[in-house]
Amino acid sequence: MTADDHRTVPTRTRRWVARFAAASTVAVATVALSLGSASAQPAPGAAGTAPAPATTAGTPCAITVKACMDLSSRQAWLTDGAGHVVGGPFAARGGKSGATTPVGTFTVQKKVKNYWSKAFDAPMPNSVFFKPGYAFHADNPKVPSNGCIHLTRSASQRFFDTLKPGDRVQIVS
Repeated sequence: MTADDHRTVPTRTRRWVARFAAASTVAVATVALSLGSASAQPAPGAAGTAPAPATTAGTPCAITVKACMDLSSRQAWLTDGAGHVVGGPFAARGGKSGATTPVGTFTVQKKVKNYWSKAFDAPMPNSVFFKPGYAFHADNPKVPSNGCIHLTRSASQRFFDTLKPGDRVQIVS
């Protein structure tokens, strides 16, 4: 529409054209923004995004950990902390409902060969504590724990012999 057209077009039509133009502009801008935001996402591993952490082959855990526990598959592994499995998978069992095993990456705090739990009045041989009150230790891996990780006696011995205070362990669900 030119300036001269305003004289011949009724006011009502001019308002309708203006509203249509405004609505069209909003619609085009919305489509452009949604397309722009979709294409603005950086590709995985591109600059500005952190790459997914590398995992030790055959485990769901990071390369840098020395022990890995997968609560859902009830399996545990020992690794060299450089991406190689050195033991496992071992049968393992985490906590029962209401006494779950914490998920995350932790550091071995201490080891106690013949620990006795005062809280549960029970032996916990080959205890490797990764968080206060939580340890890998010998017990029946078919039975859920009170938050610790049950391993067979032979697997717990391997964990006890292999892991050192300061080693990183990872528990995943």
